[in-house]
Amino acid sequence: MKTMSAKDAKNAFGLLLDTARAEPVSIEKHGRRVVVVLSVEEYERLVEESARSSGGASTRAAQKKKGE
Repeated sequence: MKTMSAKDAKNAFGLLLDTARAEPVSIEKHGRRVVVVLSVEEYERLVEESARSSGGASTRAAQKKKGE
Protein backbone atom coordinates (compact mmCIF):
# COMPACT_ATOMS: atom_id res chain seq x y z
CA MET A 1 0.00 0.00 0.00
CA LYS A 2 1.31 3.41 -0.97
CA THR A 3 1.32 6.24 1.57
CA MET A 4 0.92 9.99 1.05
CA SER A 5 0.76 12.90 3.43
CA ALA A 6 -2.52 14.83 3.49
CA LYS A 7 -0.65 17.84 2.08
CA ASP A 8 0.75 15.80 -0.82
CA ALA A 9 -2.67 14.25 -1.48
CA LYS A 10 -4.21 17.74 -1.66
CA ASN A 11 -1.45 19.15 -3.87
CA ALA A 12 -1.33 16.13 -6.19
CA PHE A 13 -4.95 15.02 -6.18
CA GLY A 14 -4.75 13.67 -9.73
CA LEU A 15 -1.80 11.49 -8.76
CA LEU A 16 -3.73 10.27 -5.71
CA LEU A 17 -6.66 9.26 -7.90
CA ASP A 18 -4.45 7.52 -10.46
CA THR A 19 -2.55 5.65 -7.75
CA ALA A 20 -5.73 4.64 -5.88
CA ARG A 21 -7.12 3.10 -9.06
CA ALA A 22 -4.14 0.71 -9.04
CA GLU A 23 -3.83 0.08 -5.29
CA PRO A 24 -5.12 1.48 -1.99
CA VAL A 25 -3.40 4.65 -0.77
CA SER A 26 -3.00 5.45 2.92
CA ILE A 27 -3.23 9.16 3.75
CA GLU A 28 -1.33 10.39 6.79
CA LYS A 29 -1.87 13.55 8.79
CA HIS A 30 0.80 14.51 11.32
CA GLY A 31 2.43 11.11 10.75
CA ARG A 32 -0.73 9.16 11.63
CA ARG A 33 -2.81 7.18 9.13
CA VAL A 34 -6.26 8.74 8.93
CA VAL A 35 -7.90 7.40 5.75
CA VAL A 36 -7.41 4.94 2.93
CA VAL A 37 -8.43 5.83 -0.62
CA LEU A 38 -9.30 2.94 -2.91
CA SER A 39 -10.90 2.36 -6.28
CA VAL A 40 -14.64 1.89 -6.67
CA GLU A 41 -13.99 -1.62 -7.95
CA GLU A 42 -12.02 -2.55 -4.83
CA TYR A 43 -14.65 -0.97 -2.58
CA GLU A 44 -17.45 -2.91 -4.29
CA ARG A 45 -15.44 -6.13 -4.03
CA LEU A 46 -14.98 -5.56 -0.29
CA VAL A 47 -18.69 -4.80 0.20
CA GLU A 48 -19.67 -7.98 -1.65
CA GLU A 49 -17.14 -10.03 0.32
CA SER A 50 -18.49 -8.60 3.56
CA ALA A 51 -22.06 -9.32 2.51
CA ARG A 52 -21.24 -12.94 1.72
CA SER A 53 -19.60 -13.43 5.11
CA SER A 54 -22.37 -11.65 7.08
CA GLY A 55 -25.43 -12.91 5.26
CA GLY A 56 -26.18 -9.79 3.22
CA ALA A 57 -26.83 -7.22 5.95
CA SER A 58 -23.87 -5.07 4.92
CA THR A 59 -24.95 -4.95 1.29
CA ARG A 60 -28.48 -3.91 2.18
CA ALA A 61 -27.21 -1.14 4.47
CA ALA A 62 -24.73 0.08 1.84
CA GLN A 63 -27.39 0.07 -0.89
CA LYS A 64 -29.83 1.95 1.34
CA LYS A 65 -27.22 4.59 2.15
CA LYS A 66 -26.22 4.86 -1.52
CA GLY A 67 -29.84 5.49 -2.51
CA GLU A 68 -30.37 8.31 0.01
